Amino acid sequence: MINSLNQIISRILLFLLITGALIGKSEFVSAQAESPKEEDFFKMMKVPAPEGTILEVGGLCVLPNGVLAVTTRRGDIYMVENPTSQQPYFRKFAAGLHEVLGAAYKDGALYVVQRGELTKLVDTDMDGKADVFETIYAWPLSGNYHEYSFGPKIAPDGSFFVSLNLGFPPDWWHPKSFVPYRGWVLNITDKGVVTPWAAGFRSPCGISMIDGELWYSDNQGDWIGSGSIMPIKKGGFMGHPASLVWSNLPNSPLKLTPEKFFATNNPRVEFDKSGQPFKPQNIVDEKYRTLADAKKEIPELQLPAVWLPHGILGISNSEIVKIPEGVFGPFSGQLLVGDQGQSIVDRVFLERVNGEYQGAAWAFRSGFQSGIVRLAWLPDGSLVAGETNRGWGSAGEATMGLQRLVWNNNTPFEMRAIRAMPDGFEIEFTKPVDKKVAEDLASYSVESFTYKYQGVYGSPPVGNLKSNITGVKVSKDGLKSRIIISNLRKNFIHTITLGVRDKENNFNLVHPTAYYTLNNIPEGEKLTLKEVSIKNSKAMLVKAVKPTFAVKTATAMVNKVPTYEEVKPLLMKNTCSACHNPNVKQVGPSFKDIAKRKYSIEEILELIKNPKPEHWPEYSTPMPPMPQVSAKDARMIATWIISLNK
Repeated sequence: MINSLNQIISRILLFLLITGALIGKSEFVSAQAESPKEEDFFKMMKVPAPEGTILEVGGLCVLPNGVLAVTTRRGDIYMVENPTSQQPYFRKFAAGLHEVLGAAYKDGALYVVQRGELTKLVDTDMDGKADVFETIYAWPLSGNYHEYSFGPKIAPDGSFFVSLNLGFPPDWWHPKSFVPYRGWVLNITDKGVVTPWAAGFRSPCGISMIDGELWYSDNQGDWIGSGSIMPIKKGGFMGHPASLVWSNLPNSPLKLTPEKFFATNNPRVEFDKSGQPFKPQNIVDEKYRTLADAKKEIPELQLPAVWLPHGILGISNSEIVKIPEGVFGPFSGQLLVGDQGQSIVDRVFLERVNGEYQGAAWAFRSGFQSGIVRLAWLPDGSLVAGETNRGWGSAGEATMGLQRLVWNNNTPFEMRAIRAMPDGFEIEFTKPVDKKVAEDLASYSVESFTYKYQGVYGSPPVGNLKSNITGVKVSKDGLKSRIIISNLRKNFIHTITLGVRDKENNFNLVHPTAYYTLNNIPEGEKLTLKEVSIKNSKAMLVKAVKPTFAVKTATAMVNKVPTYEEVKPLLMKNTCSACHNPNVKQVGPSFKDIAKRKYSIEEILELIKNPKPEHWPEYSTPMPPMPQVSAKDARMIATWIISLNK
């Protein structure tokens, strides 16, 4: 019996190998030549600081002479001369300020945001230290620990923008605006004239100026299903209702009231049996609302230009920067977004459809030593990342620091851009693709999903639907591939995964998955089936190999304990990777540490649905219940976790 079963397994594997070789879709083929990774093109280099320097970076600013100004959460400001050299020189420019989380340079002065004010610093006697500290404008503070302030960013007219965090009460899952303009962005002139600009912000750490337009990134929380980036329009409402308590002030450009908002949106304020505030949980089988649904009733509500799926493209998105021309090769003009929790940088391609921004996001570079709060471009074209984990935790072994990202002038095989089409998407590559593989529908997979708009901390992906790909057209030069999708969905995120290879080296894409936010479907000419390839080797393979009992049994035996590569997509899809790393602690314990607890599979399944934070008192962020994880995914993840202890 065993020999017979082994023969069946061997024949199946041989068949898959031969079939894969013929159709160009087998992992066995691609494994013959290992494809380059992101680190083969973009190298990280530390910017060494003097021993004992507490460099919890809050702000970065490059002066006209190439000096890098670095501000810290602890209130220090350093001027770093020759930041790209092996031995940069750190000069302390100022000290004793209150939590400096941003800096900008204008007309010979450094402007910084402290927790409670916009401050101008000048070195009048030219001794290398600030001797003039001028308050441009001070805003109210309640004393709440979460009232962070970010900026400034300089507008085209020379004025400044700052963004103000909401405060966290004891029921921290419902942040509040305790004093005027918490949860707002303010415009401030250098004379101290203040104009409230927009409301609805939760934790707008990533305020940025891109081509004269104000942008920001927010991170997951109540009313924020996932991280995203979006432009800030005057009078706009970005989604979080706590700041609306100040919309009745005379100078508010937004007249939306809390009463109007909550007339159609459940605040989810809940209490336990003893009358204490209770953290509301996601309801799995409910009729939910999305941001697009809410916008029909609240026209001031702005939708994200690009979603950055939580746990996949970060958990605490931060600074947004535009890649300058001539820098980072084929990606000039695109955006990079930092992330504090996962210590990564994402890449974003933007386009306008029907006058609105939308576009695609990819992972770009992971593995930074600590959480990324700020990004800036140095004169040599390298990208400097300012880092801190601030006690929240982040991927990487360091608690803080400075690193540079340097391109080696070699072009990676990537999706350079994705553009929406009337009937699907056009994907542009950095190198020509192998047409034989690219003209096969089996080389493409597309699914769409969105997030709930709710007064619950975050949201699982909802409305998941597999897209029906009916045709593909590859350009003559092999640099573009246009796919037809019969069920495109407006206001949904489309996960686009490719199994193509480059023509020259037979390499796989460095990052094979993109996330396109489809706010609008463009009008225009659609492709006809006569113009496209409808070849689908996957359908041929399914037809050739029928799911007999023997095949099912053999497959189950081969995949009894999943590998990390097999379980990794499940960890990302279910946002486990947002807080857990296979080997090192992150926001939560590593999977290897969890395995050491010797939980059974059934215990892990129960802990996924009903976590026990008391099991891990050394971690400050409690794990939320995850009832939306399917039984199949949860069992596979649990099986893999247990295997780490063997």
